[in-house]
Amino acid sequence: MILEISFRFLFDTFLGVLVVVFLMIVAVLYFSLYQFKKLILLLKWSTVINDKVLNAIVYDGDFSTSADNLEPFSENSSFRDLFLEKLVDSEKKFSGAANEQINKLFTDYKLEKEAFNKIYQKKPSLIAGGIKELSAMRVQKALPNIAVFLTHPSPIVYQEAQYAMINLKGFDGLNFLNTIPNVISEWQQLRLLLSITDIPSGSEESIDLWLRSANDSVVVFTLRLLRKFQLLSLYSSVLNLFNHRSDQVRIQAVETVQSLENSTTIQHLTDSFKNQSEEVQVEIVRILKTSKDPRSIEFLKEQLTTHSLVKLRIFAAEALLELDQKEYLITLRKDSDSSNELVQIINHAIQEKIC
Repeated sequence: MILEISFRFLFDTFLGVLVVVFLMIVAVLYFSLYQFKKLILLLKWSTVINDKVLNAIVYDGDFSTSADNLEPFSENSSFRDLFLEKLVDSEKKFSGAANEQINKLFTDYKLEKEAFNKIYQKKPSLIAGGIKELSAMRVQKALPNIAVFLTHPSPIVYQEAQYAMINLKGFDGLNFLNTIPNVISEWQQLRLLLSITDIPSGSEESIDLWLRSANDSVVVFTLRLLRKFQLLSLYSSVLNLFNHRSDQVRIQAVETVQSLENSTTIQHLTDSFKNQSEEVQVEIVRILKTSKDPRSIEFLKEQLTTHSLVKLRIFAAEALLELDQKEYLITLRKDSDSSNELVQIINHAIQEKIC
């Protein structure tokens, strides 16, 4: 009796496992088929959209072989999302009249609705995507909506909002620098700098305000902006940053002073040298090496022979070589009073010059 019950239990268990396995196989096959059909549909949609965009660009919107093929899908939300994505990607690749046609497709098919819907979502990636699309398609009326996200807690959202403000408003879009609490990353700074094509006259007051920002990354970004557009009128404001609390800002200020160079630059650099940290001092000597100004020779000789930091002394020796002071270095190397460390530094500099 017990044996019969055990056998029946095992049989039922085995049968149950088989049923579960069978159902799992069916589910996997169904899901795979669904994914395959979805992929085929996406490929079909992509072909139709690419054809539509290409014809709009080539024929300036006057002719499209894909007009009839596009219509059946134009109300499908997934298709519209893909269409919008393709337009944004195309916008990056073209300019001028082609860009106008891409924007016309965006308008004709009323795709701004999809972009606006995204910025009302809670997921940061969706919000950022919507901002990117509205910016790429230059939807000016979206500016107030985008501005709200400048203070969003998610970096991917507020960074996209920052870029969108500049893309839609140009230099005036940088007004968020007045109050921004977040650190502007190196990558974001580069992105913003590349998007600014000109600075309107009379903008010096705003820029000077940013140079005095409590946010160090704003100051660094502004210094890079000065270098890009050679804003010579703000030279004295940059000099004031030689006393900034941040070494990073001071280093950027040194680089900017060199970029905006005038007849007093070498004197300003050497006069401030003793009040700087070693990191900033190294940058000053590196800048002097680049400038190749004979007025810095005596200063460089002093740093080579008296400074404690080897890296800085190497830069000083290399700078002297750039200033045709090889004979001085050889003489110094032969001097019996020269330390082994100094001799090695000079040898290194000369060898590097030969290489």
